Amino acid sequence: MADLYNLPDAAHYAYRVLWSPEDDEFVALCTEFPSLSWLAPTQEAALEGLRVLVADTIKDMAVNGEVVPQPLAERRYSGKFMVRTSSELHARLVREAAELKVSLNQLLNQRLASS
Repeated sequence: MADLYNLPDAAHYAYRVLWSPEDDEFVALCTEFPSLSWLAPTQEAALEGLRVLVADTIKDMAVNGEVVPQPLAERRYSGKFMVRTSSELHARLVREAAELKVSLNQLLNQRLASS
């Protein structure tokens, strides 16, 4: 039997609520559960409906032995990631960093932070 006492709290997931012109209602979405959504006439109702759905989904996944995604806010990040690019872009960025008298890492951090 799955440990239903050590499951992530559904309130800790990354939610957003958007207006859906196609549905003429608000739609709530959860980043960690991209296949789930909830439509409602108000933002509050959409969010609450999706929170309940996520909580039920977490329980169902645990009972069925599936891996429950960890909330993004509770994950630990190293601060490192690898990006693959073309050799031409790599060379251009290295030149640009050299012209600015900064490291390639500094240049890319500045670009990412300003996006």
